[in-house]
Amino acid sequence: MLTGGNVNDTTMMTTVLESIHVRRAGKGRPRTRPDRVLADKGYPSKANRAWLRQRGIPATIPERDDQIAHRRKRPGRPIDFGAQQRVRYRDRNVVERCFNKLKQWRGIAMRTDKLARNYRAAIALAATLIWLRTGLINTS
Repeated sequence: MLTGGNVNDTTMMTTVLESIHVRRAGKGRPRTRPDRVLADKGYPSKANRAWLRQRGIPATIPERDDQIAHRRKRPGRPIDFGAQQRVRYRDRNVVERCFNKLKQWRGIAMRTDKLARNYRAAIALAATLIWLRTGLINTS
């Protein structure tokens, strides 16, 4: 999803997840529900957690320090972020590294394009070139 630079990510989480369709290996409709959501500390809002819980999607989202302090003051359902969650969260760095590689392209980092169509095309081009450089192409 492409939004303005002033829109925070947490408000777009449900929209992004609703637009995902993953092709199945065999026949059948594409999958629309992920096995698990890995997100950083920018996403742990009550609304996002409720939306994920309502759809039965497990989440690995660490809480922000201010939320942890708030939970200590009031009794409630604690969110466990134990050893197993920490192991899962290690995979999150793949996403951050991808953003880092994309932002090596000056036009993408600065968002200089006036039209969303052009910005989306620049991201697609940069992502394709990065993918080609990795050598992960199956030519057979």
